[in-house]
Amino acid sequence: MDMSGPRWKKGKDGKNFSALAAAQPMSGIVAKLQSSLKGATLVATLSSQGRDAILGVNPQQATLLNRAAFGRALDNAGAEKQWFQLGAEEVFYLCHALKCISVESASKELMSQGELWDHLCSASESFPEMYKAYSHLRSKNWVVRSGLQYGTDFVAYRHHPALVHSEFAVVVVPEGVEFGGRCGRLNVWSDLLCALRASGSVAKTLLVLTISSSNCELSSPDCLEQLVVHERTISRWIAQQCREQRCEPRREEAEKEEQDQARETVVFNYLGVILGFTVLSSLLVYKLRFQQ
Repeated sequence: MDMSGPRWKKGKDGKNFSALAAAQPMSGIVAKLQSSLKGATLVATLSSQGRDAILGVNPQQATLLNRAAFGRALDNAGAEKQWFQLGAEEVFYLCHALKCISVESASKELMSQGELWDHLCSASESFPEMYKAYSHLRSKNWVVRSGLQYGTDFVAYRHHPALVHSEFAVVVVPEGVEFGGRCGRLNVWSDLLCALRASGSVAKTLLVLTISSSNCELSSPDCLEQLVVHERTISRWIAQQCREQRCEPRREEAEKEEQDQARETVVFNYLGVILGFTVLSSLLVYKLRFQQ
């Protein structure tokens, strides 16, 4: 199966989702969302579990959140105010990167960005590298969702998931002493092969994001400026596909060679006819002169 490029979904009325996405780029949608939320001074509340947050918005802001693919709308949304559940990476991205919301604890105490960082890191040890990967993709206008159902950390969409299938299955690999024992991912061939087979079976390209640093401290969000993301896409080598791909050029070369040989034969025959006519004419002239 060819996994190169986006796989756009088809509308029931035959609508061209590719053209729709081009006319409404994700960068523009996120900019509108940022402007709308920033002007409303909204506050998200962390859940009692500590990783997710609940954000209440008006219907217009709810539409922008849906279009930008942030969070998940709750079923008990009212007409005047609608509620969204945001994941840890999403809430910190809206707070730290876009600076369009504030966050309070479950006890309704407003939190600084440093306090929110400490809280999310205490809830999940891998939050620093996961957020760095998430913000890296989001800053490039990819829509990022959880990849749990595919056995990966994230999946990345070129646009809204309603318009296009996810293109990449993303695995985050931290690299450095500050990440402790979390640096052993995909170091074993069997792990890599399993990830490749799983992503290939659902028509996604495996994208490995290696997060590295020069011995920075992960105790504050300031470390995000020092963390470096290395992107690598990995694909399986399938012998049969490569064999068939090699046959095509050889078949074309053979056809071209046959055409060249046919042209050479025609040219040779043409020259032979001209040469024979010339010799015959010379002999006829010589014979006429000799008889005279």
